[in-house]
Amino acid sequence: MPETKIDVLGIGNAIVDIIDKVEDKFLEDNGLAKGHMALIDTDEAETLYGKMGPAIESSGGSVANSMAGIASFGGKAAFIGRVANDKLGDIFAHDIRAAGVDFQTSPATDGLPTARCFVLVTPDAERTMNTYLGASVQLGEAQLDKELIASAKITYLEGYLFDPQEAKAAFHKAAHIAASAGRKVALSLSDGFCVDRHRAEFRALIVGGVDILFANEAEICALYETEDFDKASAEVAKECELAALTRGASGARIISKDSIIEVAAYPVDKVEDTTGAGDLYAAGFLFGHSQGFALEKCGQLGALAASEIISHIGARPEADLKELAQAKGLL
Repeated sequence: MPETKIDVLGIGNAIVDIIDKVEDKFLEDNGLAKGHMALIDTDEAETLYGKMGPAIESSGGSVANSMAGIASFGGKAAFIGRVANDKLGDIFAHDIRAAGVDFQTSPATDGLPTARCFVLVTPDAERTMNTYLGASVQLGEAQLDKELIASAKITYLEGYLFDPQEAKAAFHKAAHIAASAGRKVALSLSDGFCVDRHRAEFRALIVGGVDILFANEAEICALYETEDFDKASAEVAKECELAALTRGASGARIISKDSIIEVAAYPVDKVEDTTGAGDLYAAGFLFGHSQGFALEKCGQLGALAASEIISHIGARPEADLKELAQAKGLL
């Protein structure tokens, strides 16, 4: 087995989030499905941006957010994702490196501009996302650092990458490299609509090559085409070595071959923005798992990280997660 250099390597969409607080009527007027992610093209991106008020620009991307969280816990994190050689690409690269994540993917000098996600936050803190994938959809095998993948304890893959064919091929290649090196492969289902588009392929991948699965209640129910969370939990237990299923304020259920563990959510004084809650849950869980912690503690670290992220606007930690975990007696 190659020498371990990285605790967790994330491979996903490199996106800059453009975050705005809106009323529910804004969603209704623009035909946007509340609480979901929709893919939009260049013209739609320009139209939506023109309708938004003053916004916050913050580097994002689901798995990239998770890597920033792992670094905040004190873990060794790296990220592979494609940006363009433009202003938003520079913002993304600066922010993720400043967060302590190893990011060496060279910016593209041709093709589409850097991806951006319009995150619309309603008064109930729910977020509705409209994503222009731009350069991130052109991620291919050429961007994969095979030695880096082989040296990471866990390679964490973003379900959103299943949409573009070139990125999907890179996704499978990375999973094969990690498994061949005796490493763990983790997968996020990313979004219920994403599951609907790729259900059969996700099921095949989970059975054949995923060691750790992350999903929220809606996603896991979509995967098994049921509205019964307990039934979906029973199904995933048959197909996956380890699954962490989040349920918002109701906490999370961790399912392994040997046990089912319920972990409560950490309470927060006020929920400001749920953007990134699942990403940071995965960060805490994966950090703990990479350190060999018991599954319950992994879940508690995930819950702690999620509670920090929903207490403010933006999907990257503002507090030092290592210090928070130490204060709670988790580290």
